[in-house]
Amino acid sequence: MRLTIQPFTVNKRFPLTISRGTTASNTNLWVKIESEGIEGWGEASTFSVVKGNKINSKQLQQELTEMIPSLEKFQPLQRQEIETLLVENNLNSSLRAAIDTALYDWLGKKVNLPLWKLWGLNSDRLFPISVTIGISSPQKAIERVRNWLNFMEVNLLKIKLGSPEGIEADKAMILAIRKETPYLPLTVDANGGWTLKEAILMSDWLSQQNVKYIEQPLNVGDEGNLSQLYQRSPLPIFVDESCFDSEDIIKLSPYIHGINIKLMKSGGLTEVMRMISIAKACKLQVMYGCYSDSSLANTAMTHLAAYANYLDLDSHLNLIDDPFQGVTLKEGKLMLSHLPGLGVKYN
Repeated sequence: MRLTIQPFTVNKRFPLTISRGTTASNTNLWVKIESEGIEGWGEASTFSVVKGNKINSKQLQQELTEMIPSLEKFQPLQRQEIETLLVENNLNSSLRAAIDTALYDWLGKKVNLPLWKLWGLNSDRLFPISVTIGISSPQKAIERVRNWLNFMEVNLLKIKLGSPEGIEADKAMILAIRKETPYLPLTVDANGGWTLKEAILMSDWLSQQNVKYIEQPLNVGDEGNLSQLYQRSPLPIFVDESCFDSEDIIKLSPYIHGINIKLMKSGGLTEVMRMISIAKACKLQVMYGCYSDSSLANTAMTHLAAYANYLDLDSHLNLIDDPFQGVTLKEGKLMLSHLPGLGVKYN
């Protein structure tokens, strides 16, 4: 098989601020695998879970370029051998995700079936998604809510908290949003922006604001305090940055209610399916999230939407220059096509 890499930059319509900083644009990699006249596509996007440790796209491209001679010895159906090679060489998880996604896209095109149908899933229905409001002033938060409401039918708002100004700023933002949209349920993502004491206080307060759960309340490295929060919080606790792959689920499962699975963290659709199985066995809820991903990566995750309790796959909706067309939006919900593979086209 032949592997090629093409960088592309996406720009956000509205910059997104979380506890670790603000992102207005991102350079991702379009990975293409060609064999037998069929081309499979995958995407690698950069991300960080700790402030200041984000790898850049040039580093990713160089890392993958060095692996190409070893990868091109395989056929696309040799997924197990390819995955073993990538793991043994400690390839970045987003690059592994791009390759694994491209191999599945190739397979779907080879047998002329969409991935959801190839996996025997029920994806002829619509999947509601949440849309994200970044950390901001109360007035800016209201403006962002209105922008989303003017853009699409909104079923669920995801609010980023963990403001550098403290939990009073978080509360002010929530109250403003709640006044603007008293009827909409909320979820909250602190991106590790709270201490244990703040997380306990905020979980009590947020439980009175029609909030469904809190995500990543404590910082990476502070997982030892999850047990105390678990005992005190009236709201379900989801983890994101603390949970990369299957091994993390086992360690954290006694102290959480759910996990956020992201394609770039996990290392591919193969690992995503493993994580889903283990999470379900541990009686945990499952949500899917994204970084600055285009329609290519978000469509790939939507093929597994039938397994999810919550979908937070809205990053492509905030891009002004998404180079791909894939999953479509209807009534605030994502809808897959019957096209083979991922069903993604280049604009």
